[in-house]
Amino acid sequence: AVRDGDDWVLNGSKLFITSAPYAGVFVVWAVTDPLARKGKGISCFLVEPGTPGMVIGKAEEKMGQHASSTNEILFQDCRISGSQLMGELNKGFKVAVVELSGGRIGIGSLALGIGQAAIDAASRYALERKQFDRPIADFQAIQWKIADVYTELEAARLLLMNASFKKEQGVAFGREASMAKLFASEAANRACYEAMQIYGGYGYSTDYPIERYARDVRLTSIYEGTSEIQRLIIAKDILATLK
Repeated sequence: AVRDGDDWVLNGSKLFITSAPYAGVFVVWAVTDPLARKGKGISCFLVEPGTPGMVIGKAEEKMGQHASSTNEILFQDCRISGSQLMGELNKGFKVAVVELSGGRIGIGSLALGIGQAAIDAASRYALERKQFDRPIADFQAIQWKIADVYTELEAARLLLMNASFKKEQGVAFGREASMAKLFASEAANRACYEAMQIYGGYGYSTDYPIERYARDVRLTSIYEGTSEIQRLIIAKDILATLK
């Protein structure tokens, strides 16, 4: 972003913007001081859709989460008023960190919902599907899967509630948000895998919802920071408290 009188002129692009065609406002982080050291010189702006110079690109063709559009956003000499600055000039990185942590609680919750739907459906299926003249839910191997998945999802739910509580209390919650997002997304991926195993071949069929859950859940361990990034954040925060 370059200042021009009382205005700012934005140039640049960002991939993978969720629900871009439906957004009522865009929160844009831009470099406003290119000479500043790392983590500084970034400011946050509010940009309304339809602003001249802002272009919503084509929708990505994704493996899953088809109910949500994902697009590239381009800024080409996009002029905005100085009043559209959100927060303080060159201090937008702090806003970004808080927003990312909040977003991780959201993605973890989304993952939890998908995983819960998958294992709920699989458990009901196990009560209906019969082999050797009895429901497959009677078999120990199926019961173990159900028990493990429900236990992991309940643990994920408690991690998410803890992170949400800390956020509402106005205290630091970055580590807790990363822990919750990491565990919930990976537990939900395992839940969908085990649900598909319970369904057997039918789990791979579009006649049942499991294949959609499996496709939708995969992204939860990637966006808002991959599982690997969450582990780095958690470890860095823990080690910093021990020095």
